[in-house]
Amino acid sequence: MIQIIDINNFDVGNLVITVGTFDGLHKGHKSIINALKAKAKTLNSKSVVFTFWPHPRFVLGKTDNLELLNTIQEKAQLLNELGVDYLLTVNFTKEFSEQTSHEFVKNVLVNKLKIKHLVLGYDHHFGKNREGSFEKLAECAKEFNFTIEQVLAFNNCGENISSTKIRNALKIGDIEKANLFLGYNYFLSGKVVVGQALGRKIGFPTANLELENYKLIPSVGVYAVNIFHNNIKYLGMLNIGYKPTINSENKLSIEANIFNFNKTIYGEIVKIEFLKKIRDEIKFNNIKELENKLVDDKNIISNLKF
Repeated sequence: MIQIIDINNFDVGNLVITVGTFDGLHKGHKSIINALKAKAKTLNSKSVVFTFWPHPRFVLGKTDNLELLNTIQEKAQLLNELGVDYLLTVNFTKEFSEQTSHEFVKNVLVNKLKIKHLVLGYDHHFGKNREGSFEKLAECAKEFNFTIEQVLAFNNCGENISSTKIRNALKIGDIEKANLFLGYNYFLSGKVVVGQALGRKIGFPTANLELENYKLIPSVGVYAVNIFHNNIKYLGMLNIGYKPTINSENKLSIEANIFNFNKTIYGEIVKIEFLKKIRDEIKFNNIKELENKLVDDKNIISNLKF
């Protein structure tokens, strides 16, 4: 997959395109991507995912403390794994948001990208004030001589999948539901930074993660996780919380104890995949109680079947 930031320098044409934010790239999004690739193959064309950065709700002041399931780099990685030909990322601005759906189709999809076919999700709207419904876009398709299709909602056991439902599941620690809807294990990617080194003193050295400030962090607690370092997978446990037994700063920390691992990796990037929430964060009476509980946590995680 080739990632393009400046669409003004993109000159391919005869494209099959889908448009959206695709936060999470969950099973519903994947059904759209599969339709996109299938149509591109049928038309002997190239598949294009057209997305926006920053997220439109950040620019339009409608964030409601919105946290995202993917960074733009993670989204690119997932789309590459799905076999998309091109990822086009437009700089989303208030000026860009003032375009009507008709203007966007004409100025961007037709004149700049020379679209041949448009694939949309079942509830997708775009253009100023989201006035661009499928019916309105179908009229644009007829006017500008391209074809259009709408992919039905992806249903899991009677429940439609959405990014919002996945965010809500993660915020209450329901990792199993989030992963089921995503179709992969939810993950964080971040740089390992220097912490207080207190875990090392009690036999549980941790990698402290630094993340993008808009990335969604699951609820406070202890998790069974996979940890990837230099493309090698390790089992481990992750604590998200405020370390109430030993910390008076009231600052959220994200610390991973990597099983059977003793390297120093400050400044390096690791990927953390969430498997299961083990327990909520607890304030212990002393360090020894904390140490004993960590031993129990490790034993529980080591004996789980994933």
